Amino acid sequence: MSNPYIGGDFDDFLAEEGILADVESVAVKRVFAYQVARMMTEYNLSKSEMARRMKTSRSALERLLDPTNRSITLQTMEGAALAMGARLKVELIPAM
Repeated sequence: MSNPYIGGDFDDFLAEEGILADVESVAVKRVFAYQVARMMTEYNLSKSEMARRMKTSRSALERLLDPTNRSITLQTMEGAALAMGARLKVELIPAM
């Protein structure tokens, strides 16, 4: 017998609420900001040095590292990766 109280998954719920895309974009930004901060620590890079390598301002770097600030461009993400000798990988994953 199936349980009548079991519905779809959490993504289904977020989609029904109309917020799935927003939630996913926040999650992606949080992960990216975390990865950049972790690599900066690993490579012993100060914020000033990282901003210099990216050829940007420290305030722009602060926005990049702010997990709640979603106003980030692909160019900025690529600049952060290159500044640390890394590569940026962007891919599309088919929806289930």
